[in-house]
Amino acid sequence: MSLISIFSFTTALFILAATPGPGVFAVVSRSLASGFIPSLGVIVGIIIGDIFFLLFAILGLSVIAQSMGNFFVVVKIIGGAYLIFLGIKIWISKPVPVQEANRKKNMKYGNFLSGLFITLSNPKVILFYCGFLPTFMDLSSLSKFDICIVATTVSIVLASVLVIYAYLANRARLFFYSSRSVRRLNKAAGGVMIATGAVIAAKS
Repeated sequence: MSLISIFSFTTALFILAATPGPGVFAVVSRSLASGFIPSLGVIVGIIIGDIFFLLFAILGLSVIAQSMGNFFVVVKIIGGAYLIFLGIKIWISKPVPVQEANRKKNMKYGNFLSGLFITLSNPKVILFYCGFLPTFMDLSSLSKFDICIVATTVSIVLASVLVIYAYLANRARLFFYSSRSVRRLNKAAGGVMIATGAVIAAKS
């Protein structure tokens, strides 16, 4: 695997990650509603989902992935419904002062699962790894070391881009102090999450 190949892949992946989509919206809405640390769970889920499709493509299973249409439809419906559920939960949640919320820095499994479902149900991600990845490198000739490099690249690029989104959203969140402001923020973040889930489910 040449440096040109990995550079081209990194550039394309960066564009994919930075383009606003379900993953970005979920990370931003979670960071707005709960803070920076909880949004990291969503990011980890997204990265794991990407690594799954990356290995799927490298191991020569892209044909199987593309033929599992019904399976991914089910994943989309479940993922969309789960995001809608989280959005409603955020929408109706009791306003918690930002200072108090920041002290409750935990990473629940729900955040991880939402990120994972988003990636597994995102046709853009499936197309990128199973369709476009072979144009950047010869998958049949990749060594274990090459696979580790590609997987590490995916993790670093996605984490860097999404962490920046989460950080900026959290910084914006810090301007909200009153209960009324926090309530409005929760409704906005919940609305984004609900809309993201609805879009994912509707594309099924």
